[in-house]
Amino acid sequence: MDINTHEPPFQETYRALFQNSTALKAKDHDQNSSMVDNNKECELPLIDLDRLNFRYLVNDHLNNFQELDKCIEEMAEAASEWGFFQVVNHGIPRKVLDSMRFEEMKMFHQPFCKKSEESFMNLSADSYRWGNPTATCLRQFSWSEAFHIPLSDISRLDACNNSRSAIGLFVKKAASLARRIAECLAQNLGVKSSYFQENCVPSSNYVRMNRYPPCPSSSEVYGLMPHTDSDFLTILYQDQVGGLQLMKDGKWHNVKPNPDVLIVNIGDLFQAVSNGVYKSIEHRVVAHPEVERFSMAYFYCPSHEAVIESCSHPAVYRKFSFREYRQQIQMDVRATGDKVGLSRFLLQ
Repeated sequence: MDINTHEPPFQETYRALFQNSTALKAKDHDQNSSMVDNNKECELPLIDLDRLNFRYLVNDHLNNFQELDKCIEEMAEAASEWGFFQVVNHGIPRKVLDSMRFEEMKMFHQPFCKKSEESFMNLSADSYRWGNPTATCLRQFSWSEAFHIPLSDISRLDACNNSRSAIGLFVKKAASLARRIAECLAQNLGVKSSYFQENCVPSSNYVRMNRYPPCPSSSEVYGLMPHTDSDFLTILYQDQVGGLQLMKDGKWHNVKPNPDVLIVNIGDLFQAVSNGVYKSIEHRVVAHPEVERFSMAYFYCPSHEAVIESCSHPAVYRKFSFREYRQQIQMDVRATGDKVGLSRFLLQ
């Protein structure tokens, strides 16, 4: 391996997985290809968050409260029917997103041997992740690399590098946006407004920067394997390359890329709290054979001690803590290579 290359050694490290899974990967690929709607890219519901801004109430008090209610209603409808929606006028300036993307690309284009060092940019040892060491077959493998950074670690980024300020500013804006959207969605359920302030402390949230390298085996492996998010909601910023797919009505749908919007998707915890009203939808990323893809996601999570409980009765899910949920996921992944998720907590 060239020590100066920034590409992770996927095929060298996982040679046995690729060699031993020939028959299985062909079967899985044929099965999954038949489930993809290739006719067109789906347009996710688009929500204009400008209507949440109370400065417009000065001129027309009643009309703008109606617009506020309509905005919340549209988000709730999208969360129920799609589990995903796009937002504009979200409060994160384009220059912040461009700066963050530039610094993200610089980090990923460092030589692999440097990125994989324990103290790269002063981050914790397990921040840099690539491939999938728990995969038992190609269906569970992800041709991607990521920096997984808890908010508490952002201040540890190398002070001589602009990444700390660029990522820190994105995180500050995304945190405010996530809380605002979560409170609106909770309001529609009748959940008390202080719920997220009490349970989602900054130290429990994290960002994940993703890079999907060009993949010579793009017909055989995913860029990111199918999954649901284990949080309340995720704020995603992606480039124009495309590759994100979501499951709807039993088929995989291509999500049309739009770098001018942010994507919001519902996580497992919101599905549980909403008693199944909001949907945590399975999604994945398809690997591209020639072009690299970048994205950054902000995950809005509670503290480990937070209790997750359905907001209405009869409850679909039993009460559980976020710590218990994470531990169950880890046990399932170690045992099977797959996340089982919310079905483990269904009330029979």
